[in-house]
Amino acid sequence: MNSDKPVNGTVADWLGYLTVKSFIFFSALLPKSFVYYFFRILTLTFYYLSKRRRDITKDNLQQAFPSKSEQEIDTLSIEVFTELSKTIAEILFMLSDRFDIDKAIMNQELALEKLSSIKKAHPQGWIIMTAHFSNWELAAHLLAKHGYPMLAVGREGDNPLIDQKITIPFREKYGSRSVYKKNAAISIFKTLKRGDIVGVLIDQKVQESEGVKVKFFGRDVYTTSIVATMKDKLDIVVVPIFLARVENGKYNLIVGDPIEERGDKTKMTQAYNNAMEKIIEKYPSQWFWMHNRWKMNR
Repeated sequence: MNSDKPVNGTVADWLGYLTVKSFIFFSALLPKSFVYYFFRILTLTFYYLSKRRRDITKDNLQQAFPSKSEQEIDTLSIEVFTELSKTIAEILFMLSDRFDIDKAIMNQELALEKLSSIKKAHPQGWIIMTAHFSNWELAAHLLAKHGYPMLAVGREGDNPLIDQKITIPFREKYGSRSVYKKNAAISIFKTLKRGDIVGVLIDQKVQESEGVKVKFFGRDVYTTSIVATMKDKLDIVVVPIFLARVENGKYNLIVGDPIEERGDKTKMTQAYNNAMEKIIEKYPSQWFWMHNRWKMNR
C-alpha cells in the first residue's frame, strides 16, 4: 500500500495525528516506567468515565465466564484496560525505536524453530490467524523481521493521516505489506497463490454477507469466511499464532499446529474460532473485550 501519496485531512484529523506524534516524541524521551504509568492512568480514567465501554467489557466477560463472581468480573475488566495500556506504551516504544523485539520474546528460539519446521512441511502459502490479543503488532514485526513478512489485512482507520503517515509505514517496516479488509480478497488470493503469507485477525466484526455464523464463547457471532475460502480454493496452511504477555516488555510467542479442519466453511471457521477462544481463556485479560464483538450486524 502506497503511503507516500498526499493525504488530506480535516482539522480534527490533524489534531489527532499531532497528538499521536507528540505521544511518540515524549515516549522516546521519558523513562519507560513513567510511560507505562501514564498510559495505565489514562486507560483507567477512560474505563471509569466511559460507562458504555465499561458496561460492554463487563457484559462480555460475564457472558464468557458465567461462573465468575461480580467482583471477579470487576477485577478482570480493570485488568483488561491495564493490559491495553501496556500494549499502547510498547507500540509507542516500537515507533520510537526503544523496544528490542528479539529480547522481548522469551521463547524466541523454540518458536522460530517450530515455524521453520512448519514451513518445511508446508511450503505452500500460509494464513497466519490471530486476534486483537496482547501486542498483535509486535507479533507481526517479529515474524517479518525473522523471514516471515506478510500481507497484513486490517480495518481502515478513522484518521487517514494516522493511517498513511504512521500506521502503514509502521506495519511495513520489516517488509510486510498492508491492505484494507474491504479490498483484500484479490490481494489475499494473489499473495497465497505465490506461496507467501497473509496475516488475518479473525476477531473483527463482519456483516452477515461477509462471513458465517459460528459460536464464540458460547454465543453466535459472524466471523469472516475468507480463511476457510482460501484454504478450500488453494489448499493453503492455516497457522494460529498469538503473543502472550508475561510481564512488561516480555512475551511468549505461541505457535499452534496448523489447523487441518476440512468440510464446509462454517465447520472450518468454527475450528478457527475454537483455537482463538482456547488462547483467550488462558489469558483472558489480554483480549480486546471492550469491543462489541457479538453485535450481530445484518
